[in-house]
Formats: sequence, C-alpha cells, structure tokens
Amino acid sequence: MNDRQRADAVYRALLTRQGEQWVQPRVERTRRVLELLDDPQRTYRVVHVTGTNGKTSTSRIIESIVRAHGLRTGLFTSPHLERFTERIMIDGEPIDDGLIADAWDEIAPIVDLVDAELAASGDAALTFFELLTVLAFVAFADAPVDVAVIEVGMGGSWDSTNTADGDVAVIAPIDLDHADKLGHTIAEIAAVKAGIIKTGASAVSAQQQPSALSVLTAAAAARGASLAVEGTAFGLTSQALAVGGQQLSVRGLAATYDDLYLPLYGAHQGHNAALAIAAVESLIGAGTQPIAPDVLTDGLAQVTSPGRLQLIGVAPTVLIDSAHNPHGARALVAALGDSFDFDEWGVVLGAFADKDTAGIVAALAPAATQVFVTAPDSDRAADPDALADLVEAAGVPVTVHRDLSDAAEAAREWAAGSNRRAVVIAGSVVLAGEALQLAADGDWKAGWSA
Repeated sequence: MNDRQRADAVYRALLTRQGEQWVQPRVERTRRVLELLDDPQRTYRVVHVTGTNGKTSTSRIIESIVRAHGLRTGLFTSPHLERFTERIMIDGEPIDDGLIADAWDEIAPIVDLVDAELAASGDAALTFFELLTVLAFVAFADAPVDVAVIEVGMGGSWDSTNTADGDVAVIAPIDLDHADKLGHTIAEIAAVKAGIIKTGASAVSAQQQPSALSVLTAAAAARGASLAVEGTAFGLTSQALAVGGQQLSVRGLAATYDDLYLPLYGAHQGHNAALAIAAVESLIGAGTQPIAPDVLTDGLAQVTSPGRLQLIGVAPTVLIDSAHNPHGARALVAALGDSFDFDEWGVVLGAFADKDTAGIVAALAPAATQVFVTAPDSDRAADPDALADLVEAAGVPVTVHRDLSDAAEAAREWAAGSNRRAVVIAGSVVLAGEALQLAADGDWKAGWSA
C-alpha cells in the first residue's frame, strides 16, 4: 500500500471503535496506553484548550502565533471537516499520511494489550477518540514538536486529552452543551472544564458568566495556578472591519498590541484572538514578556479557521459556519450583522438530534429570511421535518430538502434573485464539511448558473 492507502486503513480501523458520541469519564484507559508508550505527551510543552465554543479557532490562533516564534508546533483539534488527518497538524499542515500510519503501527501492539486488559475487567475497548488522542501524542513526539496545542474533545477533567499536563490551560466561553454528559448548569459544566488546570500551571480565561468564573477561580486557587481573565487581566480594546477580516487592538498580559490584522470574520473571533495572545504570553515569558510585533503580526496573518464563517461561494455569497449549539448560533448571527452587508439571509440548516435544536433555531431565526432544512450525512442527524416544524413555529418560511446538495441549490437559486441576499450553511460540523466538498466540486466561486 502507498502512504495514502495506509492512512485510510488507519481511519477505517478507528471507525470500527465506539464513536465520538460514546463518552465515559474514563481517562485512566488512555493514561494506561500512554504509560506503556513511555508517556510521549511529556516530551513537549502543552497548551490545553477547553470551553463550549471557540475552542478550535482559539487553538488555531495560538498555534499560529507560537509557530511564528520559530518553534515547531503540533495542533490537535476535532472534529474534522473533510479528512481525519486535519485533526493532527504539524507545523500548520495536516499530518503526513506516512507519519500517521507509522504512528498507528507503533501503538498497535499496546492497543491490543490494553484492549485485552479492558475485556478481562468487563470494560469496553478503547474508543475512536481515545485512540486518536494517543495517535496525536505519539505523532507529536515522533516529529518532534516543541509545543503542542491540544483541544479538549469534551469537557475537561475526564477527557482523553487530560492525560497531558498543560503548561497553560485556556478556557474559552462556557455555556450549556452536552448537558447529559457535563451537567445541567453552567457551574456544573465549568467544574468539568476546570479539570484541565494543573498544579502550578498558568490559566487564561475568556469572559465568563459569574457562576463559571467562580468555579474556575476556586479551581485555580486550590491548585496553586495563576488565572488571568479577559476584561481584567487582558482584553480586546478596539475592533473594526477590514477587507477579509478585522483590525484589532489587544491589551495583553505583558503589553498592548495595536493595529493587528486578523483574517477572520466576527466579533467573537476578535475575542478569541485576545485570549490566544494571553495564552502565548503565558507560555513564552510567563506573562511578563511582550510578543515581538513582527512575530505577532506574522502569526495572526497566517491564521485560518476552516468551517468558521468561511466564504465558499460568490455571486451569490455563500458562507459556512460550524455553529452547532445555541451559543455558537448566537455568535454566528451577531457576526452576520457586524461583518457583512446583506439585507436577507437564507439559512441552510442541518443538525444532530442530540443537540439543542430548539435553541439553535431560536438563535438563528431572527437573522433568517428563508430556511432550507436538510440533514447532515450521519446517523445522528436530526429529522428534517421535525427541524422544519421548529423553524415554522419561529415564524420563518421553511422548505425541507432530501440532502445538502438539493438544499444548497435551492438556497443559491433564492439568493441569486437579489444582490442583497446571501446564504449561510450552518448547524453541524459534518454539514460544513459536506458543503466544502460540494462547493469545490460545483465551483461555487465561479458564481451561480441555473
């Protein structure tokens, strides 16, 4: 087999495991595999990122700024949009097929051993995400990287990624999501996410609701960790639209940085950038050493965040966004208003059944002129008819479509009727990934043709 075929075989092997929706608080299983591999996650510095929304974008901004310092970086995020190698990045690029296949060959005997131990104790075999985490940690050690930026899969304290000891813990905004796993209140969810704060480490946090901030403050104090919070220790001081993104000024932990260009849309991305800058200051210079202006400029200029307010079509304008919970949907609606000049938005919507679909619809409805409901290509997809009933109850015209291709064609045709209309495809990371491929295949950047 060539390297591409070997890597695809790794993904097929992962897919035979319990999927990412199968989550149990059992971090010790991942820890057991890593111990038998001589703890590869302890061979580089780690920035560990949690939160409800903004984790991936913040992680990508951190990685880009660290890489601009001349350090070799690893980045672990989830889920992927098109191919699983996107989840494990080395120096800003998806991991090489040969490297991921070699890492799999390296861990396979240990996986078999631990699976046997789990079976003997009546426990389930290692899962998709547990093994993907191990693969990332091994690949980063093999590279080797200087710094790994690790995004939590779910929660924090018992997540597989919490086998790494983060030099810096980063907490993006906390809101309600995965309530069945993490808790039904902001405080309960914050307690799980606070589990990534390690003894004596540094922690930086976005602005939080009071109940979440109280939990984070207590956790940091109990572990002798420092905690810097947006709005007091650092923050975004100005923000203005710019071509292809925005112009920012940020008050960091060690200095103030003016006239920064961030090639991402949305006010929330400006706040993510401020959080990322504070995280890098904490990592490099313990929060007392300013980031060199040319390094910061270069690091921000290289930032990308696929699937987050990403332009994938013109004439008509088509965006994709991975908003998959009410908090993310509210951020999307705010960004559509502050970053784009359109009168009417057509929303192509598809979501997972285990998400707060009523909350997502309620958040999106004020921005939507017309909704085109479909389903992501997943057995977890919400029933489009049930989703359409929620949209109709919100007072927004809605149509139901058999798949994304049909929904997107209808939405683009609708938007082509006026130069004041545009389309956004949202509700699921899986749907965003499908849309990326559809746009590429259909050459949506060439414009609409009936």
